[in-house]
Amino acid sequence: MKQAELQQHMEEVSLQFFHKEFRHQASFNNRLRTTGGRYLLQSHNIEMNPKYLENFGLAYFIDIMKHELCHYHLHLEKKGYQHRDKDFRELLKKVGAPRFCATIPREITMHEYTCEHCKKSFLRQRRFNVNRYRCGACQGRLRETGSQKIYTENA
Repeated sequence: MKQAELQQHMEEVSLQFFHKEFRHQASFNNRLRTTGGRYLLQSHNIEMNPKYLENFGLAYFIDIMKHELCHYHLHLEKKGYQHRDKDFRELLKKVGAPRFCATIPREITMHEYTCEHCKKSFLRQRRFNVNRYRCGACQGRLRETGSQKIYTENA
């Protein structure tokens, strides 16, 4: 999906679910990591995370658009637009938008280290120099025995 398509989808979703026009810019922001979208209070623009479209599909992406449009329309109407506000929660229910986004699973490489003396093993996300460290249990030498990829829900 390109920027122009995103803008068109945002305008259509706004008219379909809110019966109001979306008069500002919608754009993709690749730097967003833990959120599906962001409504900017100063410019009234909306930024969307393209990773949610790739991972969850268009239907969920439209739900995120509805969520951000709730912030947008309530803020312009000078009503409660924050997550904790009653107006916001009621509008979310009315249009069927989620209050929070699901997390995108990501792949992490975990490095396994084993003590040569007591054979105790442990996993670490960051590699380290085995010549500088010893086993915490028996002070034996450590050896990197391999690595494995793990999928996590934390972003």
